[in-house]
Amino acid sequence: MSKRVHVTFPDYVYEALDRWADKQGRSTANLIAFLVETALLEAQQRGEVPPGPEKPKSDT
Repeated sequence: MSKRVHVTFPDYVYEALDRWADKQGRSTANLIAFLVETALLEAQQRGEVPPGPEKPKSDT
């Protein structure tokens, strides 16, 4: 199951993310979710995040 959060960005950050998402042909929300997941996986690999349950196979 996915969770939702409310995040507030400065206008210039959101506008840059929106342009980036548009260039990739995806929604801004999808790009942000991808970036957060990527950053989390990298932090886990560096040992900055305590280990927890693995990502379920059904979440893609």
